[in-house]
Amino acid sequence: MIQISALPAFTDNYIWLLQDHSTQRCAVVDPGDAAPVQAWLAAHPGWVLSDILITHHHHDHVGGVERLKKATDATVYGPASESIPARDVALKDNDRISVLGWDFDVIQVPGHTLGHIAFYHQGHLFCGDTLFAAGCGRLFEGTPEQMHHSLSRLAALPEDTLVYCTHEYTLSNLKFAAAVEPNNPDTLERLAKVTRQRDAEIMTLPSTLALEKLTNPFLRTGETSVKEKVDERNGTDNRAPSAVFAALRAWKDTF
Repeated sequence: MIQISALPAFTDNYIWLLQDHSTQRCAVVDPGDAAPVQAWLAAHPGWVLSDILITHHHHDHVGGVERLKKATDATVYGPASESIPARDVALKDNDRISVLGWDFDVIQVPGHTLGHIAFYHQGHLFCGDTLFAAGCGRLFEGTPEQMHHSLSRLAALPEDTLVYCTHEYTLSNLKFAAAVEPNNPDTLERLAKVTRQRDAEIMTLPSTLALEKLTNPFLRTGETSVKEKVDERNGTDNRAPSAVFAALRAWKDTF
């Protein structure tokens, strides 16, 4: 059985730590800083870091890779089309890898960056900065159409899938979601709960795809309530869900 926990980094990043207690081997996802990982290893003698999974090239996701690689000789997996430090295995869409005895499907999810990938193992999704709890990543390199398609692929996974994104943005995302759908009871209930969690400094992740489909406006671009709110705000009639998504993302950028 693999145990998954979060190592906080910087102001709002999470480095996901996967632990196989039967072998005392572990893996990390997107270690932007080596220090939290090395501190965990120092506090758990006998454990070996065997694998490093990278979703995209931004520094807050890869900044600790080279230091960890030198200290542990872990295998580094990352997107083939991006420059990933110390990468050993270059991954493309629909590739499959085995880490700690778990098979992970690689899903190409361009939008935040052009080469961004996600890792999926039955019930567990490590999606970097593509899908957030109640939100999605900014479009630094890709188009709205690409990001909408990427989110649609992730939304098609089983509803009980746990969503392990890499930032504690849930509260601010839900404030936006409530502005988009002020009459969505699921969103308002989640906003109240997350407000209490953050007041108590409790992390809000992982989420589930079922919860995202109820409360994340970026997964709800086909809903009449979301389309009408965006059209009303922009004075437009966005026919395609991808156009609704584009308007929604532009609104969130200035929210």
